[in-house]
Formats: sequence, structure tokens, C-alpha cells
Amino acid sequence: MPGKGAKSPEPEVPEEPPPPPPEANSAALEFLATISKEEIELLYFSETLNMMSEANQILGEYSLDIKQAYYYNADGDITLSVLVHATSRGQLEDIPCGTSISGYVSWHLETYEQHHHEFIKFLPLSTDMKTTLLRQNEDMLMTKILREGEAMKTEKTSFNLSIMDGFISESANLVLLRVMGWRRKVPQNAKFLTLDAEGKLCHSTYEALGFQTIQLGSEQAEVLVVEQTMHSNEDIPMTWHYYLLPDGHLAKRIQVGSPFCCIINKMPIMREKDEFDPKPVFEKKPLDWEEDVQLFAMFRDRKEELQASHTTYMGHHPEAQNLISDFLLFLLLRQPSNVVTFAAEYFGPFARGRRPLPPFRSSNRPSPFRSHRFPVACTLLEETPQQSSEEKTEEPSS
Repeated sequence: MPGKGAKSPEPEVPEEPPPPPPEANSAALEFLATISKEEIELLYFSETLNMMSEANQILGEYSLDIKQAYYYNADGDITLSVLVHATSRGQLEDIPCGTSISGYVSWHLETYEQHHHEFIKFLPLSTDMKTTLLRQNEDMLMTKILREGEAMKTEKTSFNLSIMDGFISESANLVLLRVMGWRRKVPQNAKFLTLDAEGKLCHSTYEALGFQTIQLGSEQAEVLVVEQTMHSNEDIPMTWHYYLLPDGHLAKRIQVGSPFCCIINKMPIMREKDEFDPKPVFEKKPLDWEEDVQLFAMFRDRKEELQASHTTYMGHHPEAQNLISDFLLFLLLRQPSNVVTFAAEYFGPFARGRRPLPPFRSSNRPSPFRSHRFPVACTLLEETPQQSSEEKTEEPSS
């Protein structure tokens, strides 16, 4: 029994289970499934934008290059993929800063590997952060290295791929925006997955804000304005506005709340989809080679060539003519009813595989070519059958 004035122990409050991880909805997954290799191949080009301040001063440069490349994973397998490389370098209030992204993604924007590097050279405490994503077996491994001055901190996190359907990394996001610009369409109510600034999964949404006409140097262009919002669960949402030309070029990029934006200074060379003429269809016409001058000339030349070849061969082998003449003469003298069997019996002794005939044998020995058990065609391919019992008795004993 507790003493007088002692507080009773507070009941233990059970810990609440962690909330389930966010998931991409069906609209996002269906949109990714419609992206094809042929469509992405139309988006292989590089572009450069100027980083401009609110006072219209150039602060730096932003470049983006998307091309086809081979990806080599840790197991040594080679996969044809999309290589994305983006860099931005400049100065904000005379403080050098920059970002670089390099990643390999599939045709459906699945991330194989990505390297993200950010730095701010603010003396005396500069900041440098490197984040690596690596797809390995059934997991997505994330390694984050943060260096602030002389202090360095490393964090490693693993995400199971079963919860990352519809995940869009920074590299995949740049390809996805070009697809939207090319299609001039944004999926409605689509919720993708991405990583927030703390490296945790959250939703990412895209919304079409309509079309605008902007001035690019001395030309005007109609652009599709797309708003991307990253809905972090632990921080305020972050929003970007992208102005996309009809071929996927990025005309302007604004991060809401940022003191600068990225914009191109002149109209790029627009890329159009290649259109191929339909394959011609030729009607089938009856061919009379005897009436066709070219075909008849080819027939005549081939006929003369074969005749010359045959004449040359017979001239080099006169025994062939003698053998054929002798057979025809013997055939006409005997005039058998079965010419094939007669020919087999005539040419049978010339076979190399035939055993030599004994010097003494019966004149009534049955012919193997007249056997009812074996057809003539099969008999010609087989070796000479074994000697009959009658032939064996006639051979002289040793």
C-alpha cells in the first residue's frame, strides 16, 4: 500500500503502431504503364537554361541531358535504360551552390540507380550532401552522407520494392515531365511516390494549370504549365511550376518561394514526330516468262550455260557415255516389264558396298531386288544382303 502523499503510478499507454506507408494510386500506375520505349526515344536531347534572379540577373546555368545508355548492375547484367544527367551551378548572394543528378531509369521510369549531390560553400560552415539510390534484389537502398564543416554523418535506409510501385525519383521526374509536355496532358488525380528532404516516402502530385503564351527572345511560344507538389508528412509541401514546350523542352522552371528561376533565352529547335508514308501495295500480276523479254533472255542464257557445262563434263568422262549406251542397248534387247528392277539389277554390281560375288553360285539364285519384303528404293540404299543358304553350300570348303 503506497504511503501517504505518494503518487500512484500512471498507467502505461500502449504505443501506437506506425502509420502505413503511402501508396501510389491506380491513376499514377496506369499512366506509367502507358509509357513506351518508342515514346521516350523521342525525348532524347539536351537543353540549357539560365538561372535568373528576381532582378533579371544571370546567377548560373542549369543543364539537362537525357539519352539512351546501358546499365551494369552489381551482378554484371546489362540492361538498356535511360540515362538522365542534370546539373545546376550558380551563386546566391555571392555564395557558390550547385546540384547534380545522375540516374538510370527504365522505360516505365523505374529507378535502377541514382546519385544526387548538393553543396553550399558558405564559409565558415559549408554543407555537402550526397544521396545514393541503388536497386538491389528486392530492395531500394538509400545512402545519405551529410558533411557540415568537418563533421560527417552517414545514414542508410532500405525500402522494400513491394511498397514502391509508382515511385518517381528526381531522375524519373525529369523524364516524366518531358512525357507530359510531349503528350500535352497531365494525368488527373494521380498520386505518385517520391522521397522528401528527410528521405522518407511521400506523395507527389501533378496538376495542369493550362496553357500560356510566353516570350522567348524574339519569338512567342505556347507552353503547358504543370504544377508539381511534394506532400511531405513532416514538413510543409514544396511546389514547382514547369513550363513545357510541345516537344518536351523545358522553357521555364520556378520553385515556389525560391529567389531565382530557370528560363531559356531563345527558342530551341523544335522536334517533331517522324511521320512515315504508308507502305505501297502492289497488285499481283500474272507472269508469262516466255513473253517477258528479260526473263526469256535469262532462261536462254541459263540453258546455254547448262548445256556447255554438261558437254564439258561428258568430254572429261567418256566412260559415262559408254556406260549409259551399254545399258540402253541391253534394255532394248531384254525389254523387261519392270524397268526400275532391271536397272537395279544391272547397276547393282557397281555398288562400292556390295560384297564380291563368289566364283561358283547357282544360276537360280534369287535376286534381292525382286524380294517382296523390301521395296526397290530401300534395297538400293542397303548393303548387299547376306548370302543365302544355297549360296553357302555351293562355296568350296577351305
